[in-house]
Amino acid sequence: MNRIFRTWWPLAASWFLMGLEMPALSAIVARLPDPNINLAAWGGVVFPLSLIIESPIIMLLAASTALSKDWDSYRKLRRYMMWASGVLTALHILVAFTPLYDLVVIGLIDPPTEIIEPARLGLRLMIPWTWAIAYRRFNQGVLIRFGHSEAVGIGTVIRLIADVLVLGYGLARGDLAGIVVAGLAISFGVVSEAIYAGLRVRPVISNQLMVAPRVDEPLTLRSFSSFYIPLAMTSLLALLTLPIGSAALSRMPMALESLAVWSVVGGLIFMLRSFGVAYNEVTVALLDEPLAMNSLRRYVSYLVVGTTILLLLVAGTQLSTLWFGRLSALAPPLVDISRKALWFALPLPGLNALLSWFQGLILNSRRTRGITEAVLISLCTTGLILMLGVLWGRTTGLYVGWTAFSLGALTQSFWLWRRSRPAVKELKRKDEAWTTA
Repeated sequence: MNRIFRTWWPLAASWFLMGLEMPALSAIVARLPDPNINLAAWGGVVFPLSLIIESPIIMLLAASTALSKDWDSYRKLRRYMMWASGVLTALHILVAFTPLYDLVVIGLIDPPTEIIEPARLGLRLMIPWTWAIAYRRFNQGVLIRFGHSEAVGIGTVIRLIADVLVLGYGLARGDLAGIVVAGLAISFGVVSEAIYAGLRVRPVISNQLMVAPRVDEPLTLRSFSSFYIPLAMTSLLALLTLPIGSAALSRMPMALESLAVWSVVGGLIFMLRSFGVAYNEVTVALLDEPLAMNSLRRYVSYLVVGTTILLLLVAGTQLSTLWFGRLSALAPPLVDISRKALWFALPLPGLNALLSWFQGLILNSRRTRGITEAVLISLCTTGLILMLGVLWGRTTGLYVGWTAFSLGALTQSFWLWRRSRPAVKELKRKDEAWTTA
């Protein structure tokens, strides 16, 4: 358990600090001109679209942690990272600077008219995002694989410092649009973190990776594709819920208000989910060790209970008013709907820990198709709830959105549990053989 904690806490701290980024950004944008419009443009259009574009490389952290075992595998993964991030950055530029933006945003999302042009500007400022995320996640996977997970947390601190510098400048000026400050802060932050990850990984590559023994089964295009394509599809399908959610909220009651606090509530939820999100790489990194499974399973149960209690404490006390009113600087009507939305998202932190555990088991077995299936089931569940909310048309979109996300995560967890059973049986067999030997 101590070994698990030492591996987990730097990653959890990194994800938690990363989770602070969105609340900090929302708090500054809420204090700049036209806060509702700029918050809605950021949380309803810019951030979801940026995540969708980068989705094929999001799972590079898990892939690099699992596969960067020797120099040959590392070089092949690096080649994919550079190629994929370049293509996706080109796609981001096309969406931000061509009529493709109108097709996607106006035609599909259909947000309130007043946020369309601010969102276009914000998307243009986010151009460095995809490449920087790909580069740093790939290198962070190497750091985790070779026992340097604390470097991930340091990188996140550097990212937050860069964010704070830009946000502080924007707040001090007071006349910049919130979407400009947000886009510049996020881009500057992720580029700073990527630079640090690239520098930090160099001695690890020289002293550990390059001298590591070659794996018994060299990484081939076919083996990598069978491993990673389901993961890329998983992240794409999972992140589709964000623009789908924005499109649904735009068609339900209190559309502007719901979009304005969509990312504010999501920021708080993500901070608590971060403890469970970090467990995915812990599971991948430690499951290969003898007799690790039972301790890893026990640890995840602590995460489920602990994170659920934390959100219950925030939602059921004046802490939520303090967070949304004082710290996030939302207007009183927005504070009220944000507080109520927390109850609809109550299962999410605990479910995230379970998702990481089941997903880690499947990743360890390299049979990743079940992960894609689970996300597809989650997407269908989420989409169905959102569609029913639009057809009903009488419930505030924010509440329907978080209900849909919670039920989607529940069905995803159930399917991952089913698909992870063969991996559990195989690990039990190995542990029994180890104990006997």
